[in-house]
Amino acid sequence: MRIKARSILLAQKINRWRLTHISEKQFMLLLSIPTGFLAGLSAIIIKKLAHFIRDYFYNIATHDDHYGLLFFILPAIGILLTIIFCRYILHRDVGHGIPGILYAIQKNKGAVKPYNTFASIITSSLTVGFGGSVGLEGPSVSTGSAIGSNIGQLLRLNQKNIVVLIGMGCAAALASIFQAPITGIIFAIEVFMIDISMASLIPIIVSSFVAILTSYYFLGRAFEYTITTSTAFMPSNSLFYVGLGLFVGLMSAYFMYVYFKVGKKAKQIKSPWLRFLFGATGLGILIFIFPALYGEGYEAINAALNGDTSILFENELFSPFQNNIWVILAGILIIILLKAFATSFTFAAGGVGGTFAPALFIGAFSGMFFALLINTLGLGNLNITNFALVGMGGVIAGMLHAPLTGIFLIAEITNGYSLMVPLMIVSALSYAINRAFFKDSIYTKDVSDKGVRVSHNKDISILNMITVNKLIETNFKTIRPEQTLCDLLPVISSSTRNIFPVVDENGNFKGHVLFDSIRKIIFDPEQYDTLIEDIMLFPDYLVTTEDSAEEVVKKFERSGNYNIAVVDGKKYLGYISRALIFTTYQATLKEISDD
Repeated sequence: MRIKARSILLAQKINRWRLTHISEKQFMLLLSIPTGFLAGLSAIIIKKLAHFIRDYFYNIATHDDHYGLLFFILPAIGILLTIIFCRYILHRDVGHGIPGILYAIQKNKGAVKPYNTFASIITSSLTVGFGGSVGLEGPSVSTGSAIGSNIGQLLRLNQKNIVVLIGMGCAAALASIFQAPITGIIFAIEVFMIDISMASLIPIIVSSFVAILTSYYFLGRAFEYTITTSTAFMPSNSLFYVGLGLFVGLMSAYFMYVYFKVGKKAKQIKSPWLRFLFGATGLGILIFIFPALYGEGYEAINAALNGDTSILFENELFSPFQNNIWVILAGILIIILLKAFATSFTFAAGGVGGTFAPALFIGAFSGMFFALLINTLGLGNLNITNFALVGMGGVIAGMLHAPLTGIFLIAEITNGYSLMVPLMIVSALSYAINRAFFKDSIYTKDVSDKGVRVSHNKDISILNMITVNKLIETNFKTIRPEQTLCDLLPVISSSTRNIFPVVDENGNFKGHVLFDSIRKIIFDPEQYDTLIEDIMLFPDYLVTTEDSAEEVVKKFERSGNYNIAVVDGKKYLGYISRALIFTTYQATLKEISDD
C-alpha cells in the first residue's frame, strides 16, 4: 500500500510540473525516451535469457548418448516450469500477449495489468529456452506494450495517451529484437494503433530510435539472420514470385487452420495436466523426429536462407537420403507442415510464446521449397536465398494481416531494398489469399471470439470501446400484460417517457405500449377495459447483454427506432436510446483523438 501511495504522489507531482512547464505533446515526446529504453531492454532480456537456457541444454542434448530422448523431454520440462510459475507463483494465466493487448486497447481503455511487464519475460524464456516451438517476438512486444501502458496508468494519463504509449512500447520492442526500427513503427501502426496523427507518430519514432540504440549498446550489430540479398530482383522472375505469393498465402492459411483446430481441441480437455500431456507428447514426438523444430528455429531459418538442407537430416534415420533431391523436397514440405503442429502443441500444452518466429520459419522453408522445386523441374534458375527471404515476408503478411510489416522487415534485416518489388507482389497476394480464408489475423481471432471486432476503421474501434451495459436507461414505467388501459393512465401521467414496457410477474419482457399507438383510444372511456396484452406491440429488434455497441448501432439503423429494449435472456433490463449512444460515441472520439 505504501508503494502505491508513493506512486500516486509521484504521479501527482509529475503532472503538476507538466501542466505548468510543458505541453501534452512535449510530455509524450519526453516519455518516449524511457518507454523506448525499457521496452527495448525488456526485449533484450527475453532474448538473452531464452538463448542462455537454450544454449546450455541444447549442448547437453547434442553431446549426450540419449540425444533423441532429451529432445523429447526438454520441451516438456520448459512448459511444465511455465505452468508451475503461472499457477502457483503468478496465480493467473499469462496468455499469448498481443491478443490481450489488443483487447485492452478496445475494451479496457488501454489498461494492462502490471504483472504483464515481467510475466512473459520469465514464461516465454522457459518455454522457448527448453525447446518450445514458438517465438520470442510476441512476448517481447506484449511486454513492451505493457510497460508503455503502465507508465501511462502510473501518471494518470487519459486513454488517448495510454494507447500512444502502448504503440511506443510495441515499436520499441520489435525494433530492438530485430534491430529494425522502421519495421517496429509499421508493426505498431498496422497491428495496434487506432488512429495515427503526426502528434502520436513522432513519439513512436523516437521510442523506436531509442530502443535500437539500446540494442546496439548491449548486443552490438547482432543480426538474427546473417544474410544479405545476393542478387537483385529480375523482372523476368515476376511470374515465379506470383506463384510464390500464392503458395505462401496458402501456407499461412494452413498454419492458422491447424493452430485454431489444435487450440480448439485442447480447450475441450478440461484438466490442465491432461492438456499438458496432450501438447507436450505431440511436441516431443515431432522434435524427436525433426530436431529442426526445436525452439525458435533461427538456426534452421538461416540454413534455409543459405540453401543448406543438411539441417533436415540431423536425425540419423534420414541421413542416407540427404543426396536425393526428391527426398529433400519431400522433407522440406513435411517440416513446413509439421511446424504448424509443433507450434500449436506448444501452446496447447501451456507454453507461452509468439507466432512471429514460426511465421518466419514457414516462410523461409516455403520460399526454399518453391525455388528448389522450380530449379529441379528445369523451369528456371531461381536464387534460393531471395525466394526464402521473400517467402518470410509473405507469410508474415498473410498470418498477421500486416503486409507492410512483412515488406519492411525483410528489407531491413537484409540491409537493402533490392527485393522491394517481389516483396510487394508476394506480400499482397499472401495477404489477399489469407483474407479469403480468415477474416481475422492470427492475433485478432482470439479478440473476435470475445465479441470484440478489431479494425483500423475508427468508427468500429470507437464503438468497441463503448460498454453497452453502461448505456441502459431504466427510468421507464412498466405495466403488466393482464392490466387494462385504465391502469395505464396513471402510469402515463407519472412518466416522462412515451414507451411503456410490458413485463410479467417474473420480470420477463413481453412487449411494450407506445404512446403514439394508443393516442386515438386513450380518451375513449369505452376502451378503458382493453387489456394491455391486446394493445401492446412486440418490437422487431431487441438488444441483449451480449451485443456489442457496433451491433446496437446496426439495429438502430435497421429499425429506424429511437429506443430499443434491452433484455438478458427474457428478463427486461431497460432501454438504450439512439441519442445516448451517439453522445457517448462523440465523447469517446474526443477522448482518444488528437486536438
